[in-house]
Amino acid sequence: MRLAVIADIHGNLLALEAVLADIAARGIDRIVNLGDCVSGPLWPRETAARLIALDLPTVRGNHDRWVVERAEDDLSFSDRLAREELDAAQRAWLAGLPMQRDIDCGGLAVRLFHATPEDDNTYLMEDKQAGRLVRSEAGAIAARLGDVGAARLVLCGHSHLPRLLALGGVTLVNPGSIGQPAYSDPTPPDAHVCETGSPHARYAVITVRGGAVAGVDFVAVAYDWEAAAARAGSYGCDDWAHGLRTGFAK
Repeated sequence: MRLAVIADIHGNLLALEAVLADIAARGIDRIVNLGDCVSGPLWPRETAARLIALDLPTVRGNHDRWVVERAEDDLSFSDRLAREELDAAQRAWLAGLPMQRDIDCGGLAVRLFHATPEDDNTYLMEDKQAGRLVRSEAGAIAARLGDVGAARLVLCGHSHLPRLLALGGVTLVNPGSIGQPAYSDPTPPDAHVCETGSPHARYAVITVRGGAVAGVDFVAVAYDWEAAAARAGSYGCDDWAHGLRTGFAK
């Protein structure tokens, strides 16, 4: 069985459609979505409609939660745009997403969450150092992960950085971001940037054989990122536009 793992779409419908076409061309058996679905100065309403129609196993990201729960004055522009653009049914769909879930994939127990099992806004496999994200030590990752029960494959997003880690008998995979290849988080005291270095839409394909992980492939898909950047620019979000075009934070 082959499992496609998508995450951090951030309202980038063009990137999502390109990834879905690539998944279909590969004949992949199943898709899961790790959250942060709609928040971005792009196409939040259309992205929500597409994802609802797909009905994928999906978990809640921090921005999904903020769109439906945060006070108006605490919302970023992207979160506020998503709240305004989504209809009531789409907001209810976001609100109903679980923080984590377990699935079976070809006899393999798999756990899905956005960031960590207990916090949708904490990096699992990264630390903030000198304004950038760097891979954490194994002990720190294990502490954040905690007890995952029978799961032998753990899937997370949030950092937008593709990562693969073997931790004891557990395989951890972050597929990278479909819709936002670079960002800047100015929140003190740990302001930092994330940069993948290219504008491609990212996802992962996991091959399961005999109830075990037989392979992990990270995929980078070209799409019309100039159109996505132009859309972000139309909202005055030049930082988003630059990141979408280049994969580097402005």
